[in-house]
Formats: sequence, structure tokens, C-alpha cells
Amino acid sequence: MDNYKEIRPYLDSEVNEALRAYKDHPMIRALLHFTFPDKSQDEIEEVLASCHSVGDFQAKVIYQSVRNVLEKSSEGLFTIGFEKLKSDTSYLFISNHRDIVMDTSLLNVALMENHLVMTASAIGDNLVHKPFLLALSKLVRNFLIQRGLTPREMLESSRKVSGFIKYLLQEDNRSVWIAQREGRTKDGNDRTQQGVLKMLALASDEKEIMDYFRKLRIVPVAISYEYDPTDLLKMPELLARHYDMEYVKTSNEDFNSILKGALGQKKRICIHVGEEMDAELETIKNSGEPVNKQFQMLADCIDEQIHKNYRLWPTNYLAYDLLHGTSMFADKYNDKEKRQFERRLERRVGKENEEIARKNFLSMYANPVVNRMKYDG
Repeated sequence: MDNYKEIRPYLDSEVNEALRAYKDHPMIRALLHFTFPDKSQDEIEEVLASCHSVGDFQAKVIYQSVRNVLEKSSEGLFTIGFEKLKSDTSYLFISNHRDIVMDTSLLNVALMENHLVMTASAIGDNLVHKPFLLALSKLVRNFLIQRGLTPREMLESSRKVSGFIKYLLQEDNRSVWIAQREGRTKDGNDRTQQGVLKMLALASDEKEIMDYFRKLRIVPVAISYEYDPTDLLKMPELLARHYDMEYVKTSNEDFNSILKGALGQKKRICIHVGEEMDAELETIKNSGEPVNKQFQMLADCIDEQIHKNYRLWPTNYLAYDLLHGTSMFADKYNDKEKRQFERRLERRVGKENEEIARKNFLSMYANPVVNRMKYDG
């Protein structure tokens, strides 16, 4: 395990010491008082003192944190497909990615409530520069994807991450969550990047890559939020992309996104876990296509499950109709939902670059409908 010390989460033996070191940090204290509003500081410290493993911390603290977030900022979490998973089996969950922290937090709440193996989850090290954020991420079993490296360093880092994921799945019987692409989807168009699959394949011990992927037990995951609490924060990057300009994040942008993602209104949320990939891998292997083409075929299969399983909300159908000036999906929403969404659109689209900003905002919500229509047609 120490081969992976630079990127791994805390070992169970390191958890209590880390909690003692960071329990008085103002942001950690704020999290704990949000989690346990009816407990005194002494009672909270008793809970922390009883945490001797990552599992303890997740069950006794983080589970309650996420449940409180759901109670205060959503109208409920809906889950589909978890009954198909086996309780003693690890899976590689490849998911669309909308929120830095909530996507994996909500998945693990669902896994815990269904008595399934919880995940170690990939997170970019650029998101946890602050020491308390790094400690918290390691306490919830995140492992680091290193960013900003030279091509040679990137290859070496990718080999290490790939090896660690293999170790987790095959030796530690630990499920793994990884996003289908680097970074969150800002425009709502969820697409699996070949680079993610090629990184996973670096640790392959099989002659045929698809045989290795079968051993990883890939399960695509679709998560959808009726309202994206970070939709406004994604707008500047989409605008820069429209004008083909380089987008440079502000120093606290990711941290603000984490807070807004947790505390902002989400309305309803759905996590749909798909089918474990098996027959598709055999078909791809037997296709006779070059390896690069096989990676793209696998990406397409993952995308198909995510697009079909993505729960479409009234906001998605509304955005499509408003964007295209149609009433094609008028039966999918009511007048109240339309008024609420139009108010949100008005608040988030300023007068500057209004037409482009409006199109970007609506596309963010409409693209999942566009993707579904490719299969429904």
C-alpha cells in the first residue's frame, strides 16, 4: 500500500490521529456543527474519538452530514438499480460528473443504505490544495489524481493511479468511483473520454484489454439534479469556451463550487446504476477492430447507459423547449415549474452577452434530452 502513499486515502490506523489534528479547524468545526446541531462540542468530540477507521467516520459523521444536506437543500434522493448489485462484490462505477463532492457523497449514501461495498473515489489534487480539504478528502476515502504534470510525469502518475485502482478492486475488494471524463461536465453533454479508459487499462495483465475490463466489473452510473446549484458558477467557463478563449479559474472557485454544490437548492436528485458490462465487452473484443477503436466503442457503450438512465426532470424538458422555441415536451412540466425555471434563467443570464449566455444556460439543462432522443427515436 505504501507504493501509493502519495495518492491513497488514510489507512484506518491513521484516521483517529487525523481527526485529532483537524477537529479544531474552523471549517471542520463548521461541518461538524452542521452535522450535529443538537450536540455540544464535547459530545461531538466523543463521536470523533470513537472513529477508528474510514468506515467509522463515514458511517458516524459523513452519512449524517449528507443526509442533513439533502434535508435542507433538496426534495429527496431517488435511487434505481442498486438491488442488482451484490453485497460482497466490488465494482468500478464510471459516472457522469456534475458536482465536485455531492456526486460521490450521494452514491456512497445509497451504497451504505443498500448494504453494499462503498467506494474509494478519484479526486483531482487541484481541488484539495487547502490542507483541511486534503485531510477531509482522505478521511472519506478519496485518492488523488495529480494535475498539471509534464507528459512524462503524467504517464507515470497514470500508471500509479491505474495500479491503485486495480489493487482496490481486486485485492482490497473495495469499489471505486471515477468520473467518465476529467473534470465536471459544464454543458450537460455527458461523454466518456477515451483517456480515462486508457488510464484504467495501463495496469492490464490481460492480452485482450476487454478481458481486463471484464475483471474490473464496470457499472455505468447516471446522476441527475433537477436544479444544478452550481449552474451560475459554470457560466463564465462556458462563455470563454464559446469565444475560444482560455479560461483561468479564480483562486477560490473550486472551493466556492463545493460549498454551493452542497448548500444550494437541488430539488430532486436521482442516481441510476446501470448494468454491469459483460456482453458488450465480448462483442467489442470480437469485433476485430484496432485497440483505439475498441476504446471508443467502450466509451460509446458507457455513454449509452448513462444517457438512457439519466433521469430527465421538468427543468430538462423546459430548457429544450425554450432553447428550440417549441412546445414538444409541454406535457412534461406544468405552469408553476415553467415560471420557476424562467425566473431562474432570468436571474442567471445578465444583460452582457445575453443571447450567448441564455443559450449556454439552456443547453446545460437541455443536452441530456438531446442525448436521450438519439435512443428514443
